[in-house]
Amino acid sequence: MCEPFLTAHSVAMDTKETRFAPGGPGIEPRWTRGTKVAVGTAYSTSSRVWYTLDYGCVTEVYYPTIDSPQIRDLQFLVTDGETFFHDERRNFAGDIDCISPAALGFEATNREKEGRYSIHKTILGDPHQNCLLVQTHLQAAPELLAKLRMYVLCAPHLEIGGWHNNGQVLRLEGQTVLAAHKGGTWLVIGATVPFTECSCGYVGVNDGWTDLADNYRLDWQYDAALDGNIALTGGLDLSKGSKFTLALAFGTTKHNALSTLAQSLSIPFEKTREAFIRQWERTSRRFALTAGSNNSKLFKRSVNLLLAHEDKTYPGAMIASLSIPWGDEKSDDELGGYHLVWTRDMVKCVSALITVGDFSTPLRALIYLAVSQREDGGFYQNFWIDGRPHWQGVQLDEVAFPILLAWRLWKLGALGIFDPYVMVRRACGFLIREGPVTAQERWEEASGYSPSTLAVHIAALICAAEFFIDRGDESTAEFIRDYADFLESHVERWTVTTQGTLVPGVTRHYIRINPGDIGHCVDEDPNCGTLVLANQRPGDRVEFPANTIVDAGFLELVRYGIRDAHDPLIRDSLRVVDAVLKVDTPFGPSWRRYNHDGYGQREDGDSFNGWGVGRPWPLLTGERGHYELAAGRDPSPYLRALEKFSGGIGLIPEQIWDAPDQPSRHFVFGRKTGAAVPLLWAHAEYVKLRRSAADGKSYDLIEAAYDRYVRGHPQRRAIEVWKLNRQVPGVAIGTLLRILANRPFMLHWTSDEWLHSTDTRSTATGADIEFVDFPLPEQETTLRFTFLWLDENRWEGKDYNVELHARAHPAEDRRVAPAPKSQRRKPRKKKV
Repeated sequence: MCEPFLTAHSVAMDTKETRFAPGGPGIEPRWTRGTKVAVGTAYSTSSRVWYTLDYGCVTEVYYPTIDSPQIRDLQFLVTDGETFFHDERRNFAGDIDCISPAALGFEATNREKEGRYSIHKTILGDPHQNCLLVQTHLQAAPELLAKLRMYVLCAPHLEIGGWHNNGQVLRLEGQTVLAAHKGGTWLVIGATVPFTECSCGYVGVNDGWTDLADNYRLDWQYDAALDGNIALTGGLDLSKGSKFTLALAFGTTKHNALSTLAQSLSIPFEKTREAFIRQWERTSRRFALTAGSNNSKLFKRSVNLLLAHEDKTYPGAMIASLSIPWGDEKSDDELGGYHLVWTRDMVKCVSALITVGDFSTPLRALIYLAVSQREDGGFYQNFWIDGRPHWQGVQLDEVAFPILLAWRLWKLGALGIFDPYVMVRRACGFLIREGPVTAQERWEEASGYSPSTLAVHIAALICAAEFFIDRGDESTAEFIRDYADFLESHVERWTVTTQGTLVPGVTRHYIRINPGDIGHCVDEDPNCGTLVLANQRPGDRVEFPANTIVDAGFLELVRYGIRDAHDPLIRDSLRVVDAVLKVDTPFGPSWRRYNHDGYGQREDGDSFNGWGVGRPWPLLTGERGHYELAAGRDPSPYLRALEKFSGGIGLIPEQIWDAPDQPSRHFVFGRKTGAAVPLLWAHAEYVKLRRSAADGKSYDLIEAAYDRYVRGHPQRRAIEVWKLNRQVPGVAIGTLLRILANRPFMLHWTSDEWLHSTDTRSTATGADIEFVDFPLPEQETTLRFTFLWLDENRWEGKDYNVELHARAHPAEDRRVAPAPKSQRRKPRKKKV
């Protein structure tokens, strides 16, 4: 029988004088490494605790929401009191695995490096309480075991910060408990064995680690440490046995946390473990695993990792990763890490869940996104799960992805009674108003014309048009398709250099991005732009010709059905990408994001801190696998590479090391760096590629886009768009010129230098965009026009010009001819 942890009368504090730790506030706090070997949570929504592990040690624990880490780490310290002192981080080597194929609870064995003793732990979240449980067994030869003293050490970083924490030793009737609090958050630590000695201290000054490392004894036994970077230490009484359960419980008050602790420890651990496993095993029965995936441990783990990254207070909110990249170099100024919502990552993750038959999680995600959408139809670059923006950049692909998610669920009949039409309509308006230049592409560093952004943008508009048709608004659907056609017809003109120099013999290929200004974007020659790269070493070159910087983002054009996999331009661009960015590792190929990337581990292995060296990203291996499948080739080598890149319980890293091994830093060629582990986007790529390989067809393909742009059905007209943030200077004769604005207007225009003029009233659309189509004359001339804004009855006060010129020879560009050189803007530098 398990003895009661706390009695009904155990709330009285000891009345002796409190001993406060001196020397605050402690050294500057740091988070832990961003490379986890395990992340988990209970499947139940009643347990609002997430936990991470590194080297067999518990690192950040999140509560009550998935974006709120509350501790730096929780580990055991061991000494014989005379000759040595060990901590789990530095002095052990270990193994870890899940407690069952489906469950995200963990069995960890840490062996002291000289082999004298070991610590065996089972780590899981209580399925019914906000409590982390660690069943622990210290094992050693009897003569050594009798000498060993074991302590728990916890570094609270409550409310996402190491400063201003308060700790105290609570000596309750019949039990002693370690506690910490800040603001409205409390944590308490107790065990099924008593604490023999306890202390609260300031980190690096008089905390338990510093004290024990000095002379193997806990000399400074302080009752409290206030307003600082603190650590809690408790000695564990193993006189009656070396197996016990430790609990870390959270609450909004001290009483709440203590009650949770008592409730959780009152249940036999094995019973809790059985409930934990039983809940997670529901996923294996509920979701259909694809053919060939049943024997893939990584497939099952990836599905459950995706599920585990959804919040339990804000249903549908899914973060990018339970990690802080290079966290051991980050202090309180690093609030977000990757535990934030990015709509791009989130949609990719829940789309992967759709492939295994989970429609409820993606629907929750869609509803969450609809609620999180800004009034202007956009989405913040990333945001906390309560909707507060973190970074406030604008990325057009992040506005487009929710449309794709809504469309998929609609076509699957999985929307229930939720209607995403308003979200889709507002997002469409934003894309048309603000594009085609994106303020940030998917690497979040540069503005301009991005092939990957344009691919998602076009696909989303094709899907959105179907929503308008379903509402009976055929005219708006046609308008949106026309705008998608305009974008598609300009992809090469905006993003393909004809003067490539990276690979001999390949002069025409896609580039990473053609720099452009979101406030005044016009067609710019991709051969002339200058790109300023982020994250470069101080003093190094930062400006490069834009047509010499490449990435594989153009493959998104194939993924969504905008271009054929066998398009010669795609193949030539892959030759360049493979020559410049591909890295062959012992585990398979991977690719860097782009040449001269500075976001990654430094050359000497030091952490990224403002600058570094861009390393290969496994998710790009997944993207290449999707392309190879679309091209009719076997994606298996890319699946195997992703499996081999993973580590720990099966976590795929954000980046992998691509230099000689550095054992002292745990860097192995083809294995994780200090960047985020796991990256959920990479797991989503793996799951979708597994499903696509089983189906023999890319899951992400938008058939309507493929029919329109690859098969060529229906036949489309050439269209050029002019708007205030894209004042195109010239149009080829025979092209439809469409003038767009965000409000009603009268267009006052002439084609004969105002000898005659015409007034044309704008046409409204369901996307809150107004337009006028110009009936262009058949000869070269200059169109001049101005606006009367009808809602204000106010003239614009200036004229605008567009020159009509003869169409270039079709061989120059198979889609839309470029403007004559005389009309091109001079190249300009765009600072990113």
